[in-house]
Amino acid sequence: MTGPIHIVGAGLAGSEAAWQAAQAGARVFLHEMRPTSSTDAHKTDGFAELVCSNSFRSDDWENNAVGLLHEEMRRAGSLILRAGDRHRLPAGGALAVDRDDFSQEVTRTLEQHPHVEIRREIVEWPPEQWESVIIATGPLTAPSLAGAIRSRTGEDSLAFFDAIAPVVYRESIDMSVAWMQSRYDKGDGADYVNCPMDEAQYRAFIAALLAAEKTEFKAWEATTPYFEGCLPIEVIAARGDETLRFGPMKPVGLTDPRTERRPHAVVQLRQDNALGTLWNMVGFQTKLKHGEQSRVFRMIPGLENANFARLGGLHRNTFINSPRLLDPQLRLKCARRIRFAGQITGVEGYVESAAIGLLAGRFAAGELRGRAVQPPPATTALGALLAHITKGADAKTFQPMNVNFGLFPELAPSDRARGRDRKKALAHRALSDLDMWLGHSRAAAE
Repeated sequence: MTGPIHIVGAGLAGSEAAWQAAQAGARVFLHEMRPTSSTDAHKTDGFAELVCSNSFRSDDWENNAVGLLHEEMRRAGSLILRAGDRHRLPAGGALAVDRDDFSQEVTRTLEQHPHVEIRREIVEWPPEQWESVIIATGPLTAPSLAGAIRSRTGEDSLAFFDAIAPVVYRESIDMSVAWMQSRYDKGDGADYVNCPMDEAQYRAFIAALLAAEKTEFKAWEATTPYFEGCLPIEVIAARGDETLRFGPMKPVGLTDPRTERRPHAVVQLRQDNALGTLWNMVGFQTKLKHGEQSRVFRMIPGLENANFARLGGLHRNTFINSPRLLDPQLRLKCARRIRFAGQITGVEGYVESAAIGLLAGRFAAGELRGRAVQPPPATTALGALLAHITKGADAKTFQPMNVNFGLFPELAPSDRARGRDRKKALAHRALSDLDMWLGHSRAAAE
């Protein structure tokens, strides 16, 4: 095989795959359909555009699996984590970024890379002369390409809805009611805007939320399931009056300075851009109609006069049945010149998508050199995630999955621990095994 590597899609996974392959010396053609064709969720033609949230979630590698994935990707030279770290925003123990500056950094880096050529075009199916291909088109894959995938695999792509949370202008928040604090004073201690509710306000809000008019589904969408990790706020509320108080509106670790007590419920907002002018309503992804969102969300104390920079919405996401279709190198079993990466493989979350892109780029570059890169150990976050989507999940019930410690092999009996001690032990084992894998990969490339 002589190359180049063709990567279809310049989202987080495609951008990371392009970077990893190019850094390994491969010639890369990166194909992106925007701005020739856009989607319901994207607003720009920049690479790695963040459309749902600006948060990569916890950055605590010792106690959180996604934080561990951050650290592993940093050690593997990730472009996505490098750009994220450079454009980081205050968010307690989480890694949140200025979404515009982040995307511009990724775009500029790839445009300037000597081994990367950008092609703005729609790819309906990779031509046969493309010897090495990575399809990283994400959850909003163009219908023509999605149809081509289905026709060649004999599989119907599974689908779920992904909802987007509203963004509020900071100046429109009433800070005589709201206050700045992180739960348990993590991070800088004041990284979130908190809007408190007493019990009566909470009950009235729930009633209005449930009664509000929702976006109607088309007939073909009616049986499409939601992803459990990104449920619309009104769907959570419909599961019981107290579900929001134990979910995105939980008040634990917070004290209202006006009463010096914990509120009955809290709506948190997280900084969405470097200027601090835009704030994202945490966990408030929704399918309410826009007029209803403005009415209902202005019932929240402190947001009575909220000015929304963006209202919530939802879009249909698709993913393939990876355990049935892909091998451990992310190759399509029926067409091994083609790899898949990112959310289309059935991982959920920005970081997880980029992580699979990282692996796909390394695998493709290694294959190009005739020196196969072995999958990372299942004891690492990268390896556990890869194992889940390629061989660990039941193909009959496969659903999108965030990285979590439940995907990791158990510790040796002599190292068994519980709670935080167990997570720390798993994390330290993961980084030790990752460093060995990276060392072997470097040696194989030389």
